[in-house]
Order: sequence, then C-alpha cells, then structure tokens
Amino acid sequence: MTPHNLLVELLVEELPPKVLEKLGNAFASVLAEQLRASGLATAQSQVTAYASPRRLAAHITGVAHKADDKAVQQKLMPVSVGLDAAGQATPALLKKLQALGADVADPAAAVAALKRAPDGKAEALFYDNLQAGATLAEGLQKALLEAIAKLPIPKVMSYQLQTDCELPGWTSVNFVRPAHGLVALHGSEVVAVQALGLKAGNSTRGHRFEAAVDPVRLLDADSYAAQLREQGSVIASFAERKAEIVRQLAAAAAVLGGGVRPIDDDALLDEVTALVERPNVLVCEFETEFLDVPQECLILTMKANQKYFPLLDDAGRLTNRFLVVSNISPQDASAVVQGNERVVRPRLADAKFFFDQDRKKTLASRVALLDKVVYHNKLGSQGERIQRVRAIAQAIGRQLGGDALAEQADQAALLAKTDLVTDMVGEFPELQGTMGRYYALHDGLSREVADAIEDHYKPRFAGDALPRNPAGVVVALADKLETLVGMFGIGNLPTGDKDPFALRRHALGVIRMLVENNLPLQFNELVNIAFAAFPDRMLGEAHSDVSMFLFERLKGYLKDGGYSPREVDAALNAPAMSVWADIPQRLVAVRAFVLLPEAPALAVANKRIGNILKKALEVDPHVSELLLKETAEIALYAAMKDIVPAANAQFDAGDYAASLQTLAALRAPVDAFFEGVMVNAEELDLRLNRQGLLKSLHLAMNRVADLSRLAA
Repeated sequence: MTPHNLLVELLVEELPPKVLEKLGNAFASVLAEQLRASGLATAQSQVTAYASPRRLAAHITGVAHKADDKAVQQKLMPVSVGLDAAGQATPALLKKLQALGADVADPAAAVAALKRAPDGKAEALFYDNLQAGATLAEGLQKALLEAIAKLPIPKVMSYQLQTDCELPGWTSVNFVRPAHGLVALHGSEVVAVQALGLKAGNSTRGHRFEAAVDPVRLLDADSYAAQLREQGSVIASFAERKAEIVRQLAAAAAVLGGGVRPIDDDALLDEVTALVERPNVLVCEFETEFLDVPQECLILTMKANQKYFPLLDDAGRLTNRFLVVSNISPQDASAVVQGNERVVRPRLADAKFFFDQDRKKTLASRVALLDKVVYHNKLGSQGERIQRVRAIAQAIGRQLGGDALAEQADQAALLAKTDLVTDMVGEFPELQGTMGRYYALHDGLSREVADAIEDHYKPRFAGDALPRNPAGVVVALADKLETLVGMFGIGNLPTGDKDPFALRRHALGVIRMLVENNLPLQFNELVNIAFAAFPDRMLGEAHSDVSMFLFERLKGYLKDGGYSPREVDAALNAPAMSVWADIPQRLVAVRAFVLLPEAPALAVANKRIGNILKKALEVDPHVSELLLKETAEIALYAAMKDIVPAANAQFDAGDYAASLQTLAALRAPVDAFFEGVMVNAEELDLRLNRQGLLKSLHLAMNRVADLSRLAA
C-alpha cells in the first residue's frame, strides 16, 4: 500500500514552559527514530515537531501501513548439541525449531533446511526464517510508549484517570502533566493506539477561549497545523510562534518611534513562546518616577516576575514603556493593558522602596552583619571569608601595582559582599554586585572601587566580560582563588557533571584573567597565597590538587581556542612554564614552527635527546671544546655557538616565533650528530661531554615549548 503521512498529538494540561521546546523535539525525534527502526519510516521521512503550552505533536512523512517482511538468520545451537552421532535432530533442536514456528513433522527435512557454519572454534546450526514486518498499529504503539518514556521530563506528577469499563474505577498515571487527548492519524485514518489511559482519535482542542470550533476534528495528518490555526486559534509550531512574537515585538516598538527596542533576551523569548498559543503583543507603561531606581532592578522584576519585555531607548536606557505578550486578542485590549499596568506597579514600587531603604545605611556599616551570614559550615561566615579574600587581594595587588593597588583592592574586597545583606539583593539575589556598585557610588566611594565591587563576580559565565579595572581583576582573582582553595581544602570537589560550587567556572575565570589580561603572576604562587590566607588546620593538603585542576582547565580553555592537543601540550610543558600570560604567544610560535620543513626531524631529535638525558639522570650542561673529537659534534657545537645566543635574545625579547625559527637551522647539524657520533662512548669524559652538549641543546630548544610533544 502507498505510504501516507502520520500525525501524532498528545493533548495535555499546561506544560513546563522552560523545557517545552526540548520536550517537543524529543517527542518527535524518538517517535521517528522508533518508526525507522521498525521499518515503517525511512531515512528520507521528514519530521516536524510541534509544541504549544497544551500539546506535543509530531508530523512524519512517508510512513508505511506495514513494514516489509525480512529474511532473518538465527543461530540455534552448536552442531554437537543439535545433532546426534547419526546426524539426526536431538530433542533440544526440535524443541527450539518448534518454538520458532518451524515445521518439525519431518525431522530429517527440518534438519536438511538448516545451515551449518563456523562459529568461533565450533560449528553451529543456523535457521533462515522470513520475519513478518510490523503493522503500523504495532510499530506506532511501541514507538509512542518509547517516546513518552524518553521525554526529558524535569519532574513527573501522578494523577488519576477514570477507567473505561462498566464498573467505575480509577487508574494511576505518571506523566509531566495530566493528558486529556491522543490523536494518531495516518493520512485520514485513525491508528488504533493508546497511551496514558487514552485511546487515539482524530479530534483535538484549540485555544481555551478563542477557538472558533471546539473540538477541532482533523481531516487528515497534513491539515493539522492549518486547522489548529484557523479553527482552533493556535499556532502549533514553537518556531513559528516564536517568529511571530519577534515580529510583533519589533512592529510594536517601531510604532512608538524614537529608536526604542525591546530588550534582547533569548531565554525570556523562549519562555514566553511556551506560555502562549496565539501571541498578541500590547504596549503598556508605568510612571516615570520609577526610572529613578537602577534600571537593572526594574528590568529584572519585569522579566523574571511578569515575563514582560522592557523597552530601551537608542542609548540602552530603560524607558517607562514595556511590551506584554498576551494569549488573548480582544477587540478592545484596554482592559488587558490596564490589568498588566496595575499588576506591575506594586513590583516596581517594591523595588523603589528597597532602593530607598538600602541607601539609608552605608556599605561600610553593613560589614559587621556579614559575621552572621553563614558561608559554609566548615569555612565559617561571610565575614571570615571576606578577611581571607582581603589578604589574598592585598598580596596580588602589591605584585601588580604596589601599595596603591593593594589598598584599593583591599577596600573593594572589604565591601564586595555587603550588598548581600541589603533588602534589594535579598529580594533579587541576581543583583548581587550590581547593587553594591550603586550603593558604593552613593556612599561617595571612587568609581574604581565601585566598579571592582560589581566586577569581582566576573566572568560569571563563558564569554562574559572580564573586570574593567585592575582593582576589579585583583578582587575577582582573590574571590575565585579563595573559593577554589577553600572547597578543595575541605574535600568539596566537582564530580562528573555535578559542580554545586561552580568550581570549574571559577577556575576558568582565573585562567581568563591571567591569560587575557597578560598578568605576570605565577599560578603556583597564587595557589600558595590563597592557602596562606586560611587559618592553620582548617584545610587539608590540597595544593597539588588545586594546581592540577587549574592546569587541566587551562588545557581545555586553549583547546577550545582552536589549538590542537599536541600544540597545547608542547606549550604548557616548557620546562620553565610558570606564568600563563605568554601562553598565547607561545602557541602562535608553536603553530608557526610546526609548518617549517625542519620541524618533524627536530621534534623527533628532541624526543630522542630527552630519552638519552632521562637515562643519564643528572647531566651538567657544560661542554669542553678539547673533548670534542668527532667532526659532527664539533660542527654541532660551532652551530650552537652562533644560533643559540640569537635564539635566546629573541626569546628574551618575547619574539617566540622568531626564536623557534632561528633554532630550526640546527636541523642539519643535529641530524649529522646522531648519524656520526656515539653519545654513550666508553670513555667517561667523552660520554659526559657529549651528554653535556645534548643537555645544552635541549635547554635551548625547549625554552618556548617542549618540542618533543610535537613528534608523531
């Protein structure tokens, strides 16, 4: 029979908005995957996922009524088990064949139909059978149950359904939300499947309030989206609904003029798309007096609590207008507009009240309150933590900018957490740091200190901006190092995908600040400074664990930047690598070196030299010209006297690429040395001198990177 398109829909109560798109995609993809596995759909079948607040659906093209029959060869048992000495079928073989539906009335004929083939060391019997293809009802039933079982449901709820029988009763069902309808259409025919206590039909429900027809009886699988839109007032496609919201938001802002634009927030857009079935964007406003409150507070309360889209002017400043995505489209929308304006007003008033109250107390007066805020039961209060951060910040500040920067960073570190005990941050924890900056400026503190208070949390996530001034960098480093050292010191290590204290993010922040700000700080010394800030016996010995954790994150950071594992390993394993600031320049140099024709041979030679020196244990890099006997070793020493000083001068000037390119000229004398010189000569003085020559060469070649790591 000719394949038809298939439509499956689950009608449910309002689904969790933050995972709706993921649920819709998972439902459709697993359904199609299972149908392909059963032979009912093909690789060319097109899959369209639908997801609205009250439904998950999938449209799959080219689905067959029945899968093709297929020949299956099944291993039965070893020949020694299935046949006796006379070659006759054993009872075990006959029983197995009977279970498979084979005709065993004539045992000899049944045996003759079997195939014998090697199976490992023994020979086995195989049975060829024609397996009937699954019907659509069978295959879809299995696929539907699998798709439901594999939904990435954040939290399952249990509810009761009335059973469909003569005697009244109830059955318990577990699903993300109560399900009320199931549609399964193959072309225009209903497929007899059931799930979640529901039997499939051909009708669904439209918009709760604005559907023109209820229920919507679907003509066939292909008319699903169009009928829902026209008769049910529902845009079933998540992507289409999202695009429509974006279009309406832009259109509403354009009508207002003045260059206003809705705030750009993909997460908010996705969530609102998951809350409405047919969007209708409306313009609302609030009193201008609320604009005296920091706009971050107003924007957060409008987005987080009300799911509104604040409007910004062309300079990025908040205006007193905002956009609402309504789920209804009345002819007169004034009541909807006024209702939303009435709802948002108390939220904004609360924010203004918190802001006004918080400014009555200085940040400095709140420092003592941090002693009552528990940071961690093994690490003390936030007040104790601040003292540790101050100590680390002072030490780093002195290294980077002397006493002036140390003093500035110390002041910022002292006040960095004080906004945690303000009313505003108590209501909106997401504003920690941001409010600290506003309150610091209100208290008359310098802009550098105020910016450092806000920026000490940065970078908060991958791709986030770094602190904008040196004091902010110092306090951010101190804060993150204190967290890393403290948590490692008490054994709170990240495991697998679990990282409750965001230690990976803190480590990446430290790495980015050191590398991207080109800071001349030794990372091992930073770890020691951080450990020294903690009281004796508070932490276990974890110096090496913290260093290794940072080092592994550094590798990942560099690889994410486009460098190969071999390039990264070479740059990070240079013998004197302790400052991470120049790693990018080293990597650029390594990449340029790899392209040189001399690179492969020098990398192999460098690896060979390393192995020789490792076996020789302690080697003095001193070379006596009087002990150079062979022509090749004399030539190598002479080349090194010309080339190595030039390469070292380029290295000291920071021109790592030029240094490696200069060293590439040693390829010919190095090759000649290994071809014509016996390093481990029997004479002790010759052996030690040649080892010293190789040691000198090894030190010179590996200043930029460990070239042996580049050997194939």
